[in-house]
Amino acid sequence: MKDINVGEIEKLTAELCIKANLCLPETLEKCIKCSPEKEQSPTGREVLSDLARNIDAARNEHIPICQDTGMAVIFLDIGQDVHFTGGSLYDAINRGVAKGYTEGYLRLSIVGDPLERVNTNNNTPAVIHTTVSEGDKVTIDVCPKGFGSENMSQLKMFTPSASAEDIEDYVVSVVSAAGSNPCPPMVVGVGIGGDFEYSALLAKKALCRDISVKNPKKLYADMEKNILEKVNRLGIGPQGFGGTTTALNVAIEQYATHIAGLPVAVNIGCHVTRHAHGEL
Repeated sequence: MKDINVGEIEKLTAELCIKANLCLPETLEKCIKCSPEKEQSPTGREVLSDLARNIDAARNEHIPICQDTGMAVIFLDIGQDVHFTGGSLYDAINRGVAKGYTEGYLRLSIVGDPLERVNTNNNTPAVIHTTVSEGDKVTIDVCPKGFGSENMSQLKMFTPSASAEDIEDYVVSVVSAAGSNPCPPMVVGVGIGGDFEYSALLAKKALCRDISVKNPKKLYADMEKNILEKVNRLGIGPQGFGGTTTALNVAIEQYATHIAGLPVAVNIGCHVTRHAHGEL
């Protein structure tokens, strides 16, 4: 059994909140910086070049990549041989989020109640998804989620008779309806299977997957490719100004489901689809 004081969790969470908001994942940054070479629209190329300069400015000036520093979404994987000491694990995570956002001068965007809408003034509580695995390590992925893109996400309960093409066309229709609202070029996460709420979680996980990693199953890898091609034929383009780069990546995660159902969730991410990883 390995003891981990929750103070270490708090410290790491705070660091990851700041890192995620200042620096994009390496593969996503590289994709954005290579995009002007492929973009056919002169205006689109100019916009993509501006986005690339913004990435460098955020890192060099130590300021957020986007003014919407998001709701803190935490993926927490706990080794079953870990024992936490020093207090509540979830309280420590939320203290870490509060510290990262206040001391990192990140925008505080969370209201404590969805209808009363009073700002909590420290960007907590976070949304925490927890899994348990073998071993004695704890991994934390902090994925700040802005709501310009989150608001464009959708979920549909298909019948089992739906084909892969039906699902592809649905995802494309969600992106088309989103238009310029999610600050394209987008990253598109798709969850297929599970039940109503689990398909949405799958889509979020897909959205946060490194864009260099494709689905290991050929059926879904082919769907990822097909959807990306269809989306980039929509003509929405960078920041909605038209062009051939409406999305940078499409990622699908799938899970077992009921014989009578086929849930499909689409989680839209803007070009600033942020996530930072840490391990104890």
